[in-house]
Amino acid sequence: MKDRWKPSRRAAIKHIVAGMAGVLQSGCRGLAPVPSPSDLERGHRATHAWQLARPATHREIEGYASQASVDRGETIELFVNTTDPAYTIEIYRIGWYGGKCGLLMAPAIQRRGRRQGSPAFYADTGLIECRWEDPYFLEIPISKDPTVWPSGVYLAKLTGSSSRAESYIHFVVRDDARRSDLLFQTSVTTYQAYNEWGGMSLYSKPAAYKVSFNRPYQRGHGSGDFLFWEYSLLRFLEREGYDVTYTTDVDTHMRGHLILRNKAFLSVGHDEYWSWEMRDNLEAALAQGIHLGFFGANIGYWQARFEPSPLTGQENRILVCYKKKAHELDPFASHPDSVKRRRTTTQFRQQPVNRPENELIGIMYQSHHAEGDIVISDASSWVFDRTNLATGDVLPGLLGYEADRIFPFSPTQIQRFAHSPYDVKGDQRYADMTYYVAPSGATVVATGSMQWNWGLDESFLLKGRTFAHPGAMQMTRNFLARFGAQPGPILQSAETDVPFDRGYPEDGFPGEPDS
Repeated sequence: MKDRWKPSRRAAIKHIVAGMAGVLQSGCRGLAPVPSPSDLERGHRATHAWQLARPATHREIEGYASQASVDRGETIELFVNTTDPAYTIEIYRIGWYGGKCGLLMAPAIQRRGRRQGSPAFYADTGLIECRWEDPYFLEIPISKDPTVWPSGVYLAKLTGSSSRAESYIHFVVRDDARRSDLLFQTSVTTYQAYNEWGGMSLYSKPAAYKVSFNRPYQRGHGSGDFLFWEYSLLRFLEREGYDVTYTTDVDTHMRGHLILRNKAFLSVGHDEYWSWEMRDNLEAALAQGIHLGFFGANIGYWQARFEPSPLTGQENRILVCYKKKAHELDPFASHPDSVKRRRTTTQFRQQPVNRPENELIGIMYQSHHAEGDIVISDASSWVFDRTNLATGDVLPGLLGYEADRIFPFSPTQIQRFAHSPYDVKGDQRYADMTYYVAPSGATVVATGSMQWNWGLDESFLLKGRTFAHPGAMQMTRNFLARFGAQPGPILQSAETDVPFDRGYPEDGFPGEPDS
């Protein structure tokens, strides 16, 4: 398997690196986008009010953004459907902000309500796509001060005038002009793969083979999977003052050269759906010495493609993945062009893709619905500096719900520092946490568990249980230090965030046995 694609892969990476190399010489390092006194001068307000008090349960109000992300100085469109005669939009940046974790960026925007038309449905692929009207055009300000509407994850909170029902629109603000220590990627392709708004997703029965970003996220009250899988690491990074900018996996596909503006790239949460170009861009970044941190599991498992919207023509608005039906239904599977054939939307480890995930990540997906504790297997590693953890100690509840392990074709220099048993229907299996140092000198860390980030967050509560663990926090600091990132002044506050409704089912996780 390995020999069939390695020579051409090396050539492709060499070509991408050559095209990206100049980026390392351009731009200037800005200040970390941490809270500052000037926030108050600009009228911004740190508040818990970004959290929903009355989530919409019957589609009273809902919306989506015209793009997954927007650069500072650009404009993004917010589309809203509501049964209310009027509604408000409040724009919040999600960070730390003294434990309130939301910063109101501008006064509430008042708008007239509008019932939007029915979405288009394409029966052959299950694609459901909206073409809503009368968007709000949000222009992101830009200045030389990177704390003015800084890069970050933003939630537009929608509130109906009469129903008082609330929901979110999720989007990311990038800062393409500056470098940072850490580039935090939100995994919106996976949000969309599981999004059953309108009744169809890549997991519905019957399944769709194409899904559109031109529709609201059903999960997370419109925030997708952000609040469940990614928010905990974001809170940790911003609380401790790390220099972070933000992106999405759509941008990893479209703008891979921007990864080179950072010391390290962080894949966060459930980052399951990658394009061929995403994989190319991350391999090229690693070859240029960019550290990679995989803070999740089941990463880069399915190869997907992007297509333009059939309604608007906008590029990269449709995610295509035929999955188990790829060899039967995906037109690329039998395409005479080998370049297109390798983009068949099957698992990366399968033919004709032949790019096992662990060749980059170090480990790869094995089990769905794994559940257990992370068990330390080598406490002598630098990973455990200042943790007081010993070999055999456990980090309770941080293993799952999907788990990865070392497979054949993992890098020969890989180092395993946690080896955690769990049971699947009477079959004992093991999950691994690993790191390796690439020939470029960059370090690649993989947690092998999607629940790792819960250990960094005192506010995360699931079925009455909290998961925060000081050992997991210190290990994460050690990972980031290895990447060349150091925390800033820790922002102390008497206030801390409290558990809240993250809009995710607590009675079980979605998916199928092979995810």
